[in-house]
Amino acid sequence: MRVGIGLPSGVPGASGPLVLDWARRADSGPFTSLGVVDRIAYGSFDPLVTLAAAASVTLRIRLATTIVIGPLRADAWLAKEAVSLHNLSGGRLTLGLAVGARHEDYLAAGVPYTTRGRRLAAQLATLRDAWEDAQLGPTPLDGAGPELLVGGLNDVAFARAARYADGYVHGGGPPRAFARAADKARAAWTDAARPGQPKLWAQGYFALGDDAREAGEAYMRDYYAFTGPFVERIVAGLLTTPQQIAGFLRGYAQAGCDEMVLFPAMADLTQLDRLADIVIALGYGAPSATAEAIV
Repeated sequence: MRVGIGLPSGVPGASGPLVLDWARRADSGPFTSLGVVDRIAYGSFDPLVTLAAAASVTLRIRLATTIVIGPLRADAWLAKEAVSLHNLSGGRLTLGLAVGARHEDYLAAGVPYTTRGRRLAAQLATLRDAWEDAQLGPTPLDGAGPELLVGGLNDVAFARAARYADGYVHGGGPPRAFARAADKARAAWTDAARPGQPKLWAQGYFALGDDAREAGEAYMRDYYAFTGPFVERIVAGLLTTPQQIAGFLRGYAQAGCDEMVLFPAMADLTQLDRLADIVIALGYGAPSATAEAIV
């Protein structure tokens, strides 16, 4: 399993210079991808603009949306933006799409919430056609366009991933939850008569150190407030120690995850450095430094 790191662009108060410094450091460290999340009605940066900025200060790390809320965006614009970013970054974009769950984002965008599933299905077909025919934007570097992932937890989402995408992206939770979703993604792949296996991505959140835990938990409660009382279960899943990181990664690796993107729950560069040391010690990625083994 590969391990990526999320940019702090989803944390309110993160500055532009901090996000770019984070991207530079991640590119020279053990991480294999840079992830972004997507909100409209929130104090966060736009995901595709953020990855375009990150592309300008990085050379090798993959750029991933986990996820972009596809139905909030016009199909043609999303197709053009995505292939433009893919080409400008040297073919490094992985585009994860899903419907999202927050009513306020749809209200802010002026898009009917009840149509989100139908819109995403049509959008996925449009994206593939646009990239293959070079209708909307530059001709993809690799002829096919960005790697495409689909997120979601119902059977329709797994079917969409199997029909239109290169794989599935899981929204978080304990390894056992991912294992169940991965089984469904593979079954949908088989039902669709797709060759090989779907690429399987997932994400988690971390706030390492006693000085970070309180701020990290406050961010999680704010970001996932829409879930109501369930938010406390999400907060309880925040990774705050090296041992928790190790167990979390081990569980996801055993369940067949291909790429885990760990997102910071606070915007501080020390969080990136702490996670890099842990990832190196656990033997993931391409270490740029030596760290003592975690016991």
